[in-house]
Amino acid sequence: MTVDEVAAMARAGKATVYRRWAGKEDLAFAALEQLYTTKLPIPDTGSVRGDLVIATRMALEFSASDTGRAYMRMTCAESLRDRRIAALYTAAFEAQEEAARIMLRRGIDRGELRPDFPMDVAVDWFAGMMILYAIIERPVPALDRADELVDFMLTGIGPERA
Repeated sequence: MTVDEVAAMARAGKATVYRRWAGKEDLAFAALEQLYTTKLPIPDTGSVRGDLVIATRMALEFSASDTGRAYMRMTCAESLRDRRIAALYTAAFEAQEEAARIMLRRGIDRGELRPDFPMDVAVDWFAGMMILYAIIERPVPALDRADELVDFMLTGIGPERA
């Protein structure tokens, strides 16, 4: 991405872009923030399972789209190439990760999740799965598998509890 390309797509002058954002990194971070808040908002249905199913469906839908797949592949590649891009992606991901933690903390507060629920593992597991599918060009799970993925996250791979 170049500022020239952004200005051309916005049908604006380069100076207009620089008046709003000090540099390319600021522009990229704003774009990442906008992407996360519009494409992956954190739901509040009143139950952690309901929140997770909706959030999972949104993430699967985004990850299955051409835009989502391109975004994930680009951030992986560019993060490895450029530490500044890696820092932008990390900051944007951490903001989304914190939003997911809020959703999970609500579940803990309501007694739907155990107090020691491994939030880091749950968040990293799902994000890692989406990135893996983007990199190896495997189709992400279908939207109708969101319930199954949430159940896996909530119960793990152990035997069913009575």
